[in-house]
Amino acid sequence: MKKVINVGIGGRSFVIDEDAYLRLDAYIERFREKVQMGLQTNEVIEEVEIRIAELFTEYMGPKQEVVNISIVNRVISQLGLPDGTDADKEFMFNEKENTMKPVKKFFRDPDNKQIGGVCSGLAAYLDIDVTLVRIVFLVALICGSIGFWMYVIFWIIAPLAQTASDKCEMRGLPITAENLRRFSSANNK
Repeated sequence: MKKVINVGIGGRSFVIDEDAYLRLDAYIERFREKVQMGLQTNEVIEEVEIRIAELFTEYMGPKQEVVNISIVNRVISQLGLPDGTDADKEFMFNEKENTMKPVKKFFRDPDNKQIGGVCSGLAAYLDIDVTLVRIVFLVALICGSIGFWMYVIFWIIAPLAQTASDKCEMRGLPITAENLRRFSSANNK
């Protein structure tokens, strides 16, 4: 019989077995030590906890009610540590992680916007130069009003990439600790 603990992670409540909780707690503490961002450390930790909660929800099957050590190992292996070191080696995990391909989503880019961030978000999504996208929109605007209406429609339907996770998804990057740290620091400059 295993002891289970109710924990709140990333604004969600989970039931987690004791050995999985101890490993996750050690990972978060080690992560906090390696972040080294001063006042922004708590914001980065919050982002990581939100991502951990998302992954727990994703990895738990429909009949599974308790987060076990296997799920915690997969999450830690996927996220890694902020300095790029391998979390598997540091925590000596036995299991191999099945890596998932990052999902690319269309967001408006607040870091490189001129008006609403549509062109820079579209450029990041399509992985092309933002200047090219801006020129295409300008030519479409000059040739007729279609450029204006396309921009407005994209502005309405595309959400603003506010969190570090959104910025990773916008660029098609895996949501790892290192990437979360990189975009959290860019967000607060």
